[in-house]
Amino acid sequence: MRTWTRFLTALLVLLLIPALLVAQDDDVLSRVLRTKELRVGTSGSQPPFTAKTKEGTLMGYEVELATLLADAMGVKLRFVERPFVELLPALEKGEIDIIMSGMTITPERNVRAAFIGPYIVTGKSIMAKAKRLAALDEMDELNRPTITVAVLDGSTSERFVSNLVPEVKLIATKDYDTAVNMVLNDQVDAMVADYPICVLSVLRHPDAGLAVSDSPLTIEPIGIALPPREFLMHNMIENYLSALDMTGVLEELESRWFEDGSWLIRLP
Repeated sequence: MRTWTRFLTALLVLLLIPALLVAQDDDVLSRVLRTKELRVGTSGSQPPFTAKTKEGTLMGYEVELATLLADAMGVKLRFVERPFVELLPALEKGEIDIIMSGMTITPERNVRAAFIGPYIVTGKSIMAKAKRLAALDEMDELNRPTITVAVLDGSTSERFVSNLVPEVKLIATKDYDTAVNMVLNDQVDAMVADYPICVLSVLRHPDAGLAVSDSPLTIEPIGIALPPREFLMHNMIENYLSALDMTGVLEELESRWFEDGSWLIRLP
């Protein structure tokens, strides 16, 4: 009986080996190492996470972070730019390997993708012209059908506004530049976005009379999204982020992109 059991066990192992080899070849980490290319999905328009310089090149907190990751893996980095709302579908279709685009970790997104992080924790804020903000600083004052608010299409800001102040007229834009310009041109009363993005908008337009609500309205953990069940890739990037955190690199990046505004002169 023992001999027969050992035979069956050995046979099962032999039958499973090809399937295991195929699974290994098909996982994201193996593909990245085989092709020597890491495809990172980003909107490219969410400063200070990602932004375009005057020359049209990408820069930002996550651009530097992705560059460090690709260098550590010994592979070429390729950014795949898509509107924010199209990033998760692109990940699900296998058109990109990971997402690094100021993406908040939420239960709804976690059903569609695995997340690593957070590497930054931020929150929602209201940005408007100072006089307008004084009247809108309380969310109760914001919840009126006569108020128009711009948000990034597909973002947690869109859901936040829809759930908390359902009476407002909501305009979903393809990028933050469009939303900011709508505030500047009095096409909307306010923009709701992550706190750093609101502060950055005020710094970029110092003479426009813009202001930001005093403190963030929510807690928003930002992380890297990757396809579900990609345990090897998840483990590797998680270890990589832990190492960057322990060595102080993440703190240095945060200081450079969220506190030091010297990079603003590189924006268009």
